[in-house]
Amino acid sequence: MISRSYANLLDLANGNFPAIEEPRRKMLPRTMTVPGVLTELDDDQARSVSSDEQSTVLADRLIVVANQLPIKAVREVDDTTGESSWSFNWDENSLYKHIKDGLPEEMEVIYVGSLRADVDASEQDEVSQILLERFKCAPAFLPPSVLDKYYHGFCKQHLWPLFHYRLPFSASHGGRFDRSLWEAYVSANKIFSQKVIEVINPDDDYVWIHDYHLMVVPTFLRRHFNRLRMGFFLHSPFPSSEIYRTLPVREEILKALLNVDLLGFHTFDYARHFLSCCSRMLGLEYQSKRGYIGLEYFGRTIGIKIMPSGIHMGQIESALKQPDKQSRVHELEREFEGKTVLLGVDDLDTFKGVNLKVLAMENMLKTHRRWVGRAVLVQILNPARGKGRDVEEIEDEIKSSVSRINQEWGSPGYTPIVLINQPLTLAEKAAYYTISEATVVTAVRDGMNLTPYEYVVCRQGISGSDSSNSPQRSMLVVSEFVGCSPSLSGAIRVNPWNVESTAEAMYEAISASDFEKQMRHEKHYKYVSTHDVAYWSKSFFQDLERTCADHFRRRVWGIGLGFGFRVVALDPMFRKLSTSVIVDAYGRAENRAILLDYDGTIMPQSSINKRPSKEVISIINRLCNDPKNTVFVVSGRGREDLAKWFSPCEKLGIAAEHGYFMRWQADKEWETYAQNASFGWMQMAEPVMKLYTEATDGSSIERKESALVWHFQDADPSFGSAQAKEMLDHLESVLANEPVVVKSGQYIVEVKPQGVTKGLVAEKIFARMFSDERRADFVVCVGDDRSDEDMFVMIGDAIKAGIILNKNNRSVFACTVGQKPSRAEYYLDDTVEVINMLENLGDISGDSDSDYVGSS
Repeated sequence: MISRSYANLLDLANGNFPAIEEPRRKMLPRTMTVPGVLTELDDDQARSVSSDEQSTVLADRLIVVANQLPIKAVREVDDTTGESSWSFNWDENSLYKHIKDGLPEEMEVIYVGSLRADVDASEQDEVSQILLERFKCAPAFLPPSVLDKYYHGFCKQHLWPLFHYRLPFSASHGGRFDRSLWEAYVSANKIFSQKVIEVINPDDDYVWIHDYHLMVVPTFLRRHFNRLRMGFFLHSPFPSSEIYRTLPVREEILKALLNVDLLGFHTFDYARHFLSCCSRMLGLEYQSKRGYIGLEYFGRTIGIKIMPSGIHMGQIESALKQPDKQSRVHELEREFEGKTVLLGVDDLDTFKGVNLKVLAMENMLKTHRRWVGRAVLVQILNPARGKGRDVEEIEDEIKSSVSRINQEWGSPGYTPIVLINQPLTLAEKAAYYTISEATVVTAVRDGMNLTPYEYVVCRQGISGSDSSNSPQRSMLVVSEFVGCSPSLSGAIRVNPWNVESTAEAMYEAISASDFEKQMRHEKHYKYVSTHDVAYWSKSFFQDLERTCADHFRRRVWGIGLGFGFRVVALDPMFRKLSTSVIVDAYGRAENRAILLDYDGTIMPQSSINKRPSKEVISIINRLCNDPKNTVFVVSGRGREDLAKWFSPCEKLGIAAEHGYFMRWQADKEWETYAQNASFGWMQMAEPVMKLYTEATDGSSIERKESALVWHFQDADPSFGSAQAKEMLDHLESVLANEPVVVKSGQYIVEVKPQGVTKGLVAEKIFARMFSDERRADFVVCVGDDRSDEDMFVMIGDAIKAGIILNKNNRSVFACTVGQKPSRAEYYLDDTVEVINMLENLGDISGDSDSDYVGSS
């Protein structure tokens, strides 16, 4: 049964998800003892989305979610009775069918997807039951109105062209963005997700979602199950950021994909484009660690997997063994006797470059006339997956070119180009692969394209046979714009748009020596036979397990509305700072240390006016006037600005430029980290920074008394990051013998004296209090960026050394601003919460101060 749909699709598409009742999930039993009987799981613990307890079920399950189930559905009519019934069989040509080959034998695989058949609403329950019992498939039935707009509309008119680098330049070429199609896409994804929810056990199951049809399913599932172990694999190209940014719903789709744990792509180019989009649109940067690429997103590390899919070796070899294949091979050998066959097998699609291939064949015959009458291009056209004027136009163009070339270059008994425009079985295609000297793929953009893989295996023959044991030959001409190109290092790579170079590649392929053909074939067959679909699924699933290893250890919760929803994952010890807890500890303490960062902590980063407000000055004065308190502002800003802004706070301590300058109170002298320090290195570093500033639009230099900072937050993100890395290496080389450190931060590169850190400031403050016999028994330290982490680390060291007295682990509060990974144990959401917390502490000090004055 399909769960109830949203009443307002526009709200849905805009990301305004109304609260809905979670549907009952039909659990597939681990051992099905009675065919057709499904157990209902009513256990509240199993239904809980926030349960921290591991399930006692031993075997995990994998739920594979794809647009279409790997099932063939045929409506059969009984000739005698005239009654019709459904017949279902596995679709052996489906990649998803063979995913289980790479998984542990005991792992159960459940499929969720739609059927390639129209099932009447009255039959849907019965069909669902049959598929669930016999095939462990849960069909999602889309209403016709939604299906057409979802698949033929948004998927094929917007996503498919855009992901293949075609922009909608006009209403007649590509069409304009239609929000109703986006609404249908979201609605369809919602239906798929509800079907997953019906069969899932969130504590034990893995979910693997496939392809561009279902890119917002992760958000729907993550809203229900914060800890769900979920992966996604994109089988199409992912376009460069310049192309992807034109999509009006670009951020909604990006954020939805970031709700998975592992994202898979066929090639590094596709992954790089996705990461570039995340950087430019969401400000996220990836890191590579021990060979794995990870993207940090609200405390979660989203793995990036680069692994081209493969073919099913057993399926191809089974086709090679069929008797009709052998007979067809003999027929083709007689038909093309004395001729050299080049083969093309492509879908009837605007991006397959079939007409470019045909034109390249013509050019080869013109340039190398000795092959006229000897070279034949056999072009097999698979049925189009989409529909529309574009498909009709490209088909007419191919037929017209083939007819013209055959008429010009053909002769009795010789047809240069043989066009097969009808569906062929795998066995029939295998026959053509077997008799072809080379296969040519000239797609102008393609996600993977497994045609070269199939060709290589067919040329090898059946494993263990006499033919496979003898040396075999094959040649590949492959477009550099298809996903399989990087993995086929022995192929002749071409730019399909350059018809002349493609023609030369085709000539080279059929003219190569037998030895060269043999060497290239061996190289390809070794790769293709070992990197099959089982290897691909095994590798992806292993990475998914590794990425999700700590799911049940970390504390997680969902925040955000609509497609802005995301899950925040934090260490179990990392928790929000409770006002009541800190107020209670503050009231009982005798010697307090309060250390505050400035920008991003008590002053919002987005604020244009960086001067502290009267409210902040008043709160800090109340804290400073309490004789039990030692209060410091520890900032990277210069001492002149800080001294001027906080001049009303006479008892406030200030540490400027990360602690290079330090003043205990307004009437005290500034202390410096190193007396009589030489800053001659600035004359060496500044010219280098100026060089990069001139070459990097949007960058600037900030000169402090003790440091130089290069800012590039307003530069192009990719270029700025690349320049920053280059500058870092350049400065480290130039300043190798100087007493300075070169550090990179968030959109900065900084050069400062060695040993200057906020951690050192904290150490000095605690040591002074300890020497004055005022050992701190209460510490609150608040900061928002990397430099503040040094203070958090120092606090832990001071506790171990006994310099700080941490009563019952309830009197030290290292707190970061924002929910993010940190060495601090506490967090507050923003500067507003920081000010409120300080105000509460100031109120206590104000009350106690009144009592103190009165008693004196």
